[in-house]
Amino acid sequence: MARLVLKNVFKRYETKKKVANEYAVNDFSLSCEDGEFVGILGPSGCGKTTTLRMIAGLETITKGDIFIGDSRINDLHPKDRNIGLAFEDYALYPPLNVYDNIAFNLLAKNISKDEIHRRVMEIAPLMKVEDLLEMKPAGLSGGQKQRVNIARALIRRPMVLLLDEPLSHLDGKMRQVLRTEIKRIHNRIKCTTVLVTHDQMEAMSLADRIAIMDEGKLQQFGTPLEVYDSPANLFVAGFIGEPPMNLMKVSIVEEDGKIYFLFPRKGIRVAVPRKYRGMVKSGMNVVLGVRPTDIIINNEAEAVSEAVVDVFENLGDEKRISIDVGEEEFLTITTEDERRYQKGDRIHLQFHEAKTHIFDIETGNRIQA
Repeated sequence: MARLVLKNVFKRYETKKKVANEYAVNDFSLSCEDGEFVGILGPSGCGKTTTLRMIAGLETITKGDIFIGDSRINDLHPKDRNIGLAFEDYALYPPLNVYDNIAFNLLAKNISKDEIHRRVMEIAPLMKVEDLLEMKPAGLSGGQKQRVNIARALIRRPMVLLLDEPLSHLDGKMRQVLRTEIKRIHNRIKCTTVLVTHDQMEAMSLADRIAIMDEGKLQQFGTPLEVYDSPANLFVAGFIGEPPMNLMKVSIVEEDGKIYFLFPRKGIRVAVPRKYRGMVKSGMNVVLGVRPTDIIINNEAEAVSEAVVDVFENLGDEKRISIDVGEEEFLTITTEDERRYQKGDRIHLQFHEAKTHIFDIETGNRIQA
């Protein structure tokens, strides 16, 4: 195990065409502590897999440095970096059985057969593939192939384990099962691990900390709770959460000495939380952010905002209500209330003050209270 550090890493692919974003990875810095599980999360094309491939040595670094422990690894061959890598497409060798697929990397290093056998028999139960050792890859399910794939990476006893979209080819139920297995294994072996994924559920459930990327740049690095409750900017706020955070352009107005967020098209107004009252003034325009679970339907209280139900969805364990706030913007509310609503019903809303955020319209950055 070892600490993994990326310092101001850039990656540029040579091309004859001029592109708006010159770098696939742009000034990316990250520090993963010894034994930590870090997720790199972002949409397709954001640079996360390129970053992983640079750590593995499969891509050259345009600028910057990568360290494992005290060693700078920029110029080391992949086989000399002591890294385990599990790809999304398994990449198992069809002619070999599971035993030989797991043992393959050790065979290439001329390790003794007794030591190889000992290691295979140690890792196979850990990955729950001990009953599959004589089978060929063609006879395995997707989940079993990925278990073998990860076992092959772990048997090397790497200082850093890299997982590239390991669950992307699996169905929903198997993804959930293998997520739990990966977390269990990490808790047992405590290998410094970097997971690349576009699936926020994977990152939130597996990682100790998450690095969120967009257009090659690091947007925020923090614990799952930090990126969920305190998003650094509009991109993070809209990317994390299902359903996503409500993000709506509002005006600040003052009436009778009180300050409100105003949805101009519908006249809906919501009191500005106390924490922001010294920072905003009448006439300002901001982006208001609030998660669907942090909007309270309170038909009993006075002086709360009235709105009209546009769509009601009964999902069993929760209900979702959509409110038209104008300009093709909709406010989504998630509630466990047993009441059923119809289009046109009037409801009264309160926002959870501590969980309400505002963002600068120009920069997209969250305005700190």
